[in-house]
Amino acid sequence: MTKIESAREEYVRWCAAIGIDSVDRLNEVLLSGKGVELINLSEARQERKYAETADQIFWKKNQCRIVMMSGPSSSGKTSSSLRIAQQCRVLGLTPKVIELDNYFVDRERTPKDENGEYDYEHLNAMDIELLGQHLNALLAGEAVEIPKFDFKAGKQVFNGNFMRLEENDMLFMEGIHALNPALTPSVDTSRFFKIYISALTSLPGGEKVHNSTTDKRLMRRIVRDNRTRGISPEDTIMRWPSVRRGETRNIFPYEENADVVFNSSTLYDIPLLKYYVEPLLYEIAESSPAHEKAAQILDLLGNVVALKPQEIAAIPPTSIMREFIGGQRL
Repeated sequence: MTKIESAREEYVRWCAAIGIDSVDRLNEVLLSGKGVELINLSEARQERKYAETADQIFWKKNQCRIVMMSGPSSSGKTSSSLRIAQQCRVLGLTPKVIELDNYFVDRERTPKDENGEYDYEHLNAMDIELLGQHLNALLAGEAVEIPKFDFKAGKQVFNGNFMRLEENDMLFMEGIHALNPALTPSVDTSRFFKIYISALTSLPGGEKVHNSTTDKRLMRRIVRDNRTRGISPEDTIMRWPSVRRGETRNIFPYEENADVVFNSSTLYDIPLLKYYVEPLLYEIAESSPAHEKAAQILDLLGNVVALKPQEIAAIPPTSIMREFIGGQRL
């Protein structure tokens, strides 16, 4: 059994243990007025998982000084990494963060795709040599000047931002290549603690099977893109195949390198997403090339009971789902 399959199986067992092992049963719980209770239970489980992951990081703190995190689009990487870091603080560790985006090569060195466009997701878009030098220096207890990538100028700049790993410091890094050993060929990867984050689920119900990680992430992205970037649901759907190709090339092949697979799903996320995404999808015209996919998602949501506004208000500001619907405070 793969690590992904094992994580999914653990989630299935938990759902069965609390008596919500299908969409039909989930609907019964929501229709009985227990939506807030379900939200609180789901969030309690997530906090427990954050703490368990932080425990594993703490146990390996003398060997592993760098936490590398990766996962596909809209898997909740940002929220999960921040919550895990917070749990590490509880244990006396001091998280420090380096954004891998700051290690892009200068634009003239950036690879191009088959259409002649800059391919920022390509491994060679990263300054592998400089990153390796900096990580080795940090692991040796030395101070390094961390670059800041100026996206407008297309160049790395150095502004005197120095970093050193002190005794209880733990370096957190997150990015699409974080679990790919080719990103850090000069670094001893036994010094890494590796986390893969994905939105795994398994809730069969009625005639439909609500276990598509891909569709769940797409719904999350539609809601977030529309709220934070003003991107239409149609545009998000049309860009999704390109996102999926990048994941297949750069992320999925390395998921089994993880020490921990963190499942960012909650039992209430599909009912929550239905509340937000359904009206957005109904706006897509039949003539649109995105209509077929929109119709598939609407069909998927057809037998799901949506959360009520008063239930949504009960979702805590630290929740993964706040990353997508708004109101997040971490």
